[in-house]
Amino acid sequence: MTRDTRPSDIVFKNARIILEDEVITGTIQIRDGKIADISAGNGISGEDFGGDYLMPGVVELHTDHLEHHYAPRPKVRWNADAALMAHDAQIAASGITTVFDALRVGMDGDIDINSDDMVLLADAIADGQNNSRLRADHYLHLRCEVSSPNCLDAFELFEHNPQVKIASLMDHAPGQRQFASLDAYKTYYMGKQKMTQAEFEAYCDRRLAESAANSDRFRKEIAARCQAKGISLASHDDATLAHVDEAIEQGIHVAEFPTTLEAAKASKEAGMAVLMGAPNIVRGSSHSGNVSARDLASAGHLDILSSDYIPFSLIQAVYTLPQLVDGYTLPQAINLVTRNPAKAVGFADRGTLASGKRADMVRVHMQNAIPVVRSVWREGQRVL
Repeated sequence: MTRDTRPSDIVFKNARIILEDEVITGTIQIRDGKIADISAGNGISGEDFGGDYLMPGVVELHTDHLEHHYAPRPKVRWNADAALMAHDAQIAASGITTVFDALRVGMDGDIDINSDDMVLLADAIADGQNNSRLRADHYLHLRCEVSSPNCLDAFELFEHNPQVKIASLMDHAPGQRQFASLDAYKTYYMGKQKMTQAEFEAYCDRRLAESAANSDRFRKEIAARCQAKGISLASHDDATLAHVDEAIEQGIHVAEFPTTLEAAKASKEAGMAVLMGAPNIVRGSSHSGNVSARDLASAGHLDILSSDYIPFSLIQAVYTLPQLVDGYTLPQAINLVTRNPAKAVGFADRGTLASGKRADMVRVHMQNAIPVVRSVWREGQRVL
């Protein structure tokens, strides 16, 4: 969005400031878009927060939410720029100041959308960034459906785009990974696509054949290209130790949505950051019947939360997690959506409230145990 001239100094006092490992009541000073000073105690001057929390801006690595604004109904396309503005407004109102918008690379045949739509959305994001129309800082996350016959061709449309910072390798064929249970796959796809039993069986046969023909070679090729270009890599829905071994071989940085405790533990031990869905925390379980993110948090195998399909779930989850998991602190929970995701993609300038960091900040008021986002700042400018 269009930026106003920033005052040289902004001061907030009487704020509960969430640092990496503690919460202090104090004063924070912002200068030229960065944090200049943080001190305990109530300062003499500055805007009084009245005891509200001040946390770092949320860093969201994987959201599919833009697509819902662009294609809100079957065969309906909204104006890409307008869809992006609506998405961006909801992202900012959820406390997210850095967002990686997920674009489909390779179509799995069950959706009314294609690569041309993805290119159009990427162009809208670039134009919105270049013309300062957006509240949040936007980057691209490529969701590479490696079982799809057109996955590599679609990847080539984006591999030279400088906004691409992360790519995930995924295979949604039936009977494995996210849908290891064929019953769960049947419930999801027959319900979503209104398929008959015969149509579902034909669909499964086609998807399994595509996976057998494409997944292994596309996974290796895209991983090699991402490594050459410095694009962070994520594996998606790993379920077995064999999946984790494959991820290690391919230089994976982030284990997205592992479906079993075994895979999450092995990924963590291999040095990957384990990412789970914040809706899983809020609901208490996976919508696909897989491992609970709360259980991973309890076991110490959770590093990052993603909103996936509900942007506000990030704020809701982290302010709830200390009540759900014994021994979990609020700073630990906040790190899951700020410091840890920033670190996973090599963004050292944000993710914590500390001197010299970007002044990406969120003011949160707690009302009857419900977090309310009151204000959001990106680089010291108020955007909400």
